[in-house]
Amino acid sequence: MYLACCSRRETIYGRRNMAEDEKILNALELSKRWKEASDSGTAILCHLMEEVPQVYCLEAEPRPPEEELLAQQRLLLPLECFLFGEDPRVGVEKLQQRGGTASQLCGRVFKEGETVYSCRDCAIDPTCVLCMDCFQNSTHKGHRYKMHASSGGGFCDCGDLEAWKTGPCCSKHDTGASIPMETEECVLETDLQQRAQLLFQVLLNYCTDLLVWEESQELSTELQPRVKENMYLCVLYNDEHHSYDHVIYTLQRSINCDHNEAQTHTALIDKEGRRAVKRGTLRTCQQAKDLIRSNSEHISLQPLRVEILHTAVMAHQSLALRLGVWFQQVIGYSVGLRQVFCQVALQPSADGDRPSPICRLMLHDARLYKGARKIIHELIFCSLLMETEYKRQFALEFTKLYQQLQKDFISDDHERNISITALSVQIFTVPTLARQLIEDGNVITVIINTVMEMLREHLDFNNRFHFQGYNSDKFFRVQVIFHDLRYILISKPSVWTDELRTHFFNGFKVFLDLLNCMQGMEEVKRQFGQHIEVEPEWEAGFSIQIQLHHILSMFQDWCTSDEMVLLMAFKECHRFFMRCTNQPLHSEPVDAYMCKHIFHHRPYKVSQEPVSIHLPISRLLAGLYVHLCRTGALKLLPQYMDLESLDFTFLAEHPLRCVVLAAQVSAEMWRRNGLSLVSQVYYYQDVKCREEMYDKDVIILQIAASKMDSNHFLMLILLRFELFDVFNGSSSKDQEILRQWNKLTEEMLYLLIVIAGERYVPGISDVSREDVTMREVIHLLCIQPMAHSSLVKSLPEDESHETGLETVITKVSTFKKPGVSGHGLYEVKKECLQEFNPFFYHYTKSQFSKAEDTQKKRRVQEGNDKALRPPYRLPSRKPSPEWCVSLAAMCSSMCSGTCSRGRSRTAPRCGLALHLIAQALVEENSQLEAANVEDVTFNFSLKARQIGSEQGKSLFHFLSKMKTLPSLEAQKDMITWTLQMFEMVKCLRENSSPAPSQSVEQAKLEESVQDKEKAERRRKAEAAKRHRQKVMAQMSAMQKNFIETHKMLYDNMPDSGNQGDPTTELSSACESSPMELSESRVAVGPQQGMGLSERESLTCILCQEEQEVVAGGAAMVLTACVQRSTVLTQSHGRSLYTPDGCYPLLMPPDLAVGTHTGSCGHVMHATCWQKYFEAVQNTTRNRLHAEMIIDLENGEYLCPLCKSLCNTVIPLIPLEPASLNYESAEIVGQLLTLQRWIQIILARIKGLTVKAQEAEESSESATVAEMGTFGDDPAEFRSILSFGVQEPRKFSESVLQMVQVCATTVHRVGLQVPPNEQCPDVPIMAWNTCAYTIQATENMLVGEGKGLFGSLQNRQLAGLKAVVQFAAAQRRRSSQAVIQKHFTDMLAVLVPISNVEGSSSILEMDFFHLLVGLVLSIPSLYQEEAVDLQPSSISTAYNHLHLLHLVTMAHVLQILLSSQDLPVGMEGDKDAEAESAAAVYSTVAQYTGGLRTDISGCSVADCVRKGVLPFLRCAALLFNCLTGVAPPEELLDKAVTPEVQLEALCCYLALPSNLFQLFHTHLDTVDPLLQRWCGNPALSKALTAQVPATRYPRKRNRLINLPEDYSVLLNQASQFKCPVSSDDDRKHPTLCLFCGDMLCSQSTCCQKQLDGENVGACTAHAATCGAGVGLFLRVRECEIVLMASKTRGSTYPAPYLDDYGETDPQLGRGNPLHLCPERYRKLHYLWLQHCVPEEIARSLEVLNVMFAFEWHSL
Repeated sequence: MYLACCSRRETIYGRRNMAEDEKILNALELSKRWKEASDSGTAILCHLMEEVPQVYCLEAEPRPPEEELLAQQRLLLPLECFLFGEDPRVGVEKLQQRGGTASQLCGRVFKEGETVYSCRDCAIDPTCVLCMDCFQNSTHKGHRYKMHASSGGGFCDCGDLEAWKTGPCCSKHDTGASIPMETEECVLETDLQQRAQLLFQVLLNYCTDLLVWEESQELSTELQPRVKENMYLCVLYNDEHHSYDHVIYTLQRSINCDHNEAQTHTALIDKEGRRAVKRGTLRTCQQAKDLIRSNSEHISLQPLRVEILHTAVMAHQSLALRLGVWFQQVIGYSVGLRQVFCQVALQPSADGDRPSPICRLMLHDARLYKGARKIIHELIFCSLLMETEYKRQFALEFTKLYQQLQKDFISDDHERNISITALSVQIFTVPTLARQLIEDGNVITVIINTVMEMLREHLDFNNRFHFQGYNSDKFFRVQVIFHDLRYILISKPSVWTDELRTHFFNGFKVFLDLLNCMQGMEEVKRQFGQHIEVEPEWEAGFSIQIQLHHILSMFQDWCTSDEMVLLMAFKECHRFFMRCTNQPLHSEPVDAYMCKHIFHHRPYKVSQEPVSIHLPISRLLAGLYVHLCRTGALKLLPQYMDLESLDFTFLAEHPLRCVVLAAQVSAEMWRRNGLSLVSQVYYYQDVKCREEMYDKDVIILQIAASKMDSNHFLMLILLRFELFDVFNGSSSKDQEILRQWNKLTEEMLYLLIVIAGERYVPGISDVSREDVTMREVIHLLCIQPMAHSSLVKSLPEDESHETGLETVITKVSTFKKPGVSGHGLYEVKKECLQEFNPFFYHYTKSQFSKAEDTQKKRRVQEGNDKALRPPYRLPSRKPSPEWCVSLAAMCSSMCSGTCSRGRSRTAPRCGLALHLIAQALVEENSQLEAANVEDVTFNFSLKARQIGSEQGKSLFHFLSKMKTLPSLEAQKDMITWTLQMFEMVKCLRENSSPAPSQSVEQAKLEESVQDKEKAERRRKAEAAKRHRQKVMAQMSAMQKNFIETHKMLYDNMPDSGNQGDPTTELSSACESSPMELSESRVAVGPQQGMGLSERESLTCILCQEEQEVVAGGAAMVLTACVQRSTVLTQSHGRSLYTPDGCYPLLMPPDLAVGTHTGSCGHVMHATCWQKYFEAVQNTTRNRLHAEMIIDLENGEYLCPLCKSLCNTVIPLIPLEPASLNYESAEIVGQLLTLQRWIQIILARIKGLTVKAQEAEESSESATVAEMGTFGDDPAEFRSILSFGVQEPRKFSESVLQMVQVCATTVHRVGLQVPPNEQCPDVPIMAWNTCAYTIQATENMLVGEGKGLFGSLQNRQLAGLKAVVQFAAAQRRRSSQAVIQKHFTDMLAVLVPISNVEGSSSILEMDFFHLLVGLVLSIPSLYQEEAVDLQPSSISTAYNHLHLLHLVTMAHVLQILLSSQDLPVGMEGDKDAEAESAAAVYSTVAQYTGGLRTDISGCSVADCVRKGVLPFLRCAALLFNCLTGVAPPEELLDKAVTPEVQLEALCCYLALPSNLFQLFHTHLDTVDPLLQRWCGNPALSKALTAQVPATRYPRKRNRLINLPEDYSVLLNQASQFKCPVSSDDDRKHPTLCLFCGDMLCSQSTCCQKQLDGENVGACTAHAATCGAGVGLFLRVRECEIVLMASKTRGSTYPAPYLDDYGETDPQLGRGNPLHLCPERYRKLHYLWLQHCVPEEIARSLEVLNVMFAFEWHSL
């Protein structure tokens, strides 16, 4: 037989190989005819003419698999045979043997959304990236890397030696090369090369002609079909003007298709770029075209693009696309084939009338559809860009066509990632290629001219830009061109040639032309009288400024790298600056007089004349000047230009105007000009623009201050601030003008502080870039501790998007790790605080206030004064000596005004003046310490003492006087410190000895005054502390006195709960209850202890009225949320009950889906809740997207206090007090054995059954089954009553109504059925939710490592007790006959009952659910016709005891039968428990017949102890909530061992510690039960593994284990393949945290039907895996998605943090991420506690949703 099978298999394989060989022979024969033809190219085209229409477009609906198979056999195989001249397999093998197939470059083309990596340490620029595979196999994995999602269109730079400083190749592509790969000579055989050249030329021209096809064109002669059929296709193309819905609507109306067909068409059009939507005659297609255009015009002003193509043309275009993929495959066989293809692609036509095929394709790119573009771009990637020489040639062609390509792109409506212009990043970022393009292609000039051409329409008559009314979409596309300029400049040259200098300088001049159009653009003029009517356009100008931000600095870096270029650039920039049309001042010069100084100037007022904030040429000139200073080239400047032409007053004029404009806007002088000006000033000083705007203006003013006469410079500042007359003694009575003067004075002083003190600029001072960054970080951290991302956002980036933060952050700060929420924070080091400058020039107003407050508080806490001194050490830069005189005079003027007015509004101005004075003193002090006194020309302290001293108006005199002004109390410490600095400088000038002098005595006096002030503050604080302690002691004594006086009242008064809390924790309850007898800590049976009497008075959170909770009074309720849950499931995806109609009485043992009821613990009156709920429904219906937060139809609402999601209420029912007479209970116990109890219960059940049948007047008498051991005497029907009955509790109607409300909600949610109060399943679901909630609570406590009792929060404990009492009271609202039937069916699982058929196997149910149902339903057996009765306390105790014993024994047997892999134990076990366990196991094995017999008693006992523990813990919680009996102390300890815990549980539940003793104690009763339980037919299937059995203890579910490194997840996502679709479109891999399945979310390919509606993969998965609740990790977005239903969800931070303790949603920062176990544990607890819907509701309540997210599509 085996040989026959093998023979048959070989025959099949042989036939298959023979068929393939025959196809190859036919193809070889065909290719041979082509070779022998006189014109092989024409022969090939004729073959395509015949065969292509027989392969493609045969039917209206494409058939990709069939078409691909036919294309391979009839088209591609003959072409490959022609190429190789033999069997293609043989030809490829020969090429591989000859070598030349491997490439150093990876060249993987990225798809949209694919994760890429960039090494921050090794990449030449940020555009150098690696694919996932190359990164994982490279050295960069251990470096500082970034990861982000690709926008598509790029390719992997692995192997490109110019892209990486080190580690250019991964282990896969490492060929050992150390120089850039050069194009090798073609290694092909001559014949193969000739055939390849011919074939590629024919096919590439064929593809080009068809892809650039116009609708009106005809096929060439070679391709014209012999018979032209009248069969056309109406082809609809994609655009970005029409939405999905618009296209669907248009197709439905135009071609009479249904919605699903139109949706399919639209999806494929969006994916491929076009699709044939109609097949027919030319006339019918023309009609369809007209309808589509007219219908689409009604929706959008622009109609859809529609073309009519002959089926033959469409077929040939389909082959052209297929050949694009085929080309990629073929040229991948050999480097030689790739080189031949590149030659053909770049070769123009022989007659020169047409450009090369690749140029034609580029020029038509904007008119191609999406699918064709993608294939062409990928073909360019894998061919031209993989060969160095051809990449250079392609780059030159690209540069020649650059302007036209950009014009086409701007007119196009598709995104840039599918435009040919996106290839610029692959060309311009290569350093050597960029140099060649500058030299050979003048690329800088080309790019800038392209920009100018696009923006020429926005030039005004002054040749300046004016963007009012611009097209935002077109303008955005123009801005993209600036990226290409940045790419070209991204790597500055190390070696300059004359040709490079010439062409770069030409490009620089063209760049200056662009800046010239920006210089002074969009001038503003102050509005007077009324507010401006129309806000002027300003965003466009700043958008260009932001785009030029890095380009300006990169041009300066290029210039700096060559001294000659730098000097030439400065000269040219100065020439442009001097000829700017907006520069001249048209007013006549006048003279200004102040302090015996004359300043010759031209009048100008910012507040009255036009001013522009855009001065790029002025600022570029300042930057170049700084570089001249830094490099030392300034000394060579006279060789290039006349230094007399450098008018620094003229240079400073316009930057000073900008600064004054910002000051006047701050003074609210321009408020009538609207928000546009405020926004401009904001961005002028913002981190995005300030380096090339505000900072450069400061530099210009610093340069001018150092070059101009200092007095003239200060006078110029006063004139431009319009304060010259004010400081000359002018005054005004207008309060608004005075306010403006004060504010402008403050701004002017602030500017002087900045000019004099901000020296951290390389070139201005001897500092490095690292020093600058360090100072920025220090000042940011002085505001408050900040996260890493906040610091990065507050720091300027360089062209590589680096801030330099990582190099300095550890030097200036310490890192505080985050907790389970928030993020890591950096705190400034104490030793760095001495560099703090309160008037740091990059502070905003709010930052200045925060920093000042923070540092003053810090100094007070450290016991220091509040004086915020200027930094003691500044980089050296000598100011002019004349500053001293003017500065002293100016400060004296302000101080005298302060002393004379003494108004509080001068305090800020005084603070600025003091800082300026202190800054001057610190400077003088530093110079005196560093040099001899004779060499120091800066003598501010002398001038401050001398000027005006004759009249007692010197600056020093005024400072001494200001110290006593009450209005300057806040500045007192700073004044004191300034006076001390005066004395210190004086001592240095006089070379004073340490001996006491007048200044030292004065300093001591000042110190003593300071000490007295500090002592006074301490004395007051201590007095206040003593007063508080005295008051607290008096209150404590009064309280004790009151308690002693009313001691009797306190003894008799029961404890009341806290206001608003329905209960206290179990631990406190245990401590407050006196326990004298050990039996008092037993919750079950005749030894049951006394329960805690709970008389609670609670406060309604709505009306704030207090009420005692009583069963017979007005109902009080807890807010609650009922939800389906799979937290405990042992098998995801199963339903709660089978669809065969059986009711959910017995919960399956795997707990597939349960019903959980939780509460936030807030109490309301039932009537208050009803009013609130009605109000919520009325008000929420009109709220935007209210359905995302709450589902009104399902009764949802938010808790009024904590905003938790709720859908019902639980009535608060107090514990029923129970007191046992222990003597009577003992007597009853002697009679009411387990056997007797079973007989009584069965007799009662049988009697109730007979009475029910008689009531129904049944004609047939009941058939009484043989009861055997348990008896069947009808006289015993009422014997159950003889052991004690009592009158049932009375419930008020409102309580019963709330019971019904809660039960109906539980039934509706749990079974997912419409509400039905009369359904018999209602009480069952009430008991089930009670049992499941207890099990979930016990599971949560174990998961959190807490003790069984005393660990729950008040809200959790209150909800649990309320649920148990509600479930117990449910029988009062239901039919007693229904309850009795449920009890009978449940008891039939344990004991045989007549007329009950088909009892389930003990392996098919959860016994805790059964226990809860039996315990809560057994009181229904005591119901009599005329009298409402319930069992007495003694009867209840014995009912609970016997039910617990029965269920426990059944559960022990369940554990034994489900544990078939017990280890074989040692023989000779002498332990009593082991012996009894062995005996029970032996009996079970005897009755079962399928158990192993070699299991020891120790193994059995150990298995049962472990398996039964969760059941006993749940039972303890149940009976504690039912009886209120305090648990043993051992159950309060979370660290107790399982053995001690089991002992305590057995004692609490009145069970023997040796559970097997139950079987021996009740041997006669249990033995027949064991036979019955073990004889169930379903048991044998489980024992033989035909049916899976649940193991005990059950596995405690946890969220899946996540990898520590997030890149592992990204790697998994990159390998994820959609299970339905095979296309390469972007996917959103999403990981289910419950089961670990990877899903294809937010995609139509994986949608499924759920309740008759199409939903996404995640929504469908959550319905089966989490009962509607889902926790998903979107891998590429790095965010958690919480789902609670089809329509509700929210995002949640992923548990992955970077090294700085921050999450990274959307991978925006791209830092390496690592798992935070604490946060993942928090997410796990969120799920365990069933708080996912609550978290979603709270997040949605906070989030202001304008556009609802369609969660069902996730």
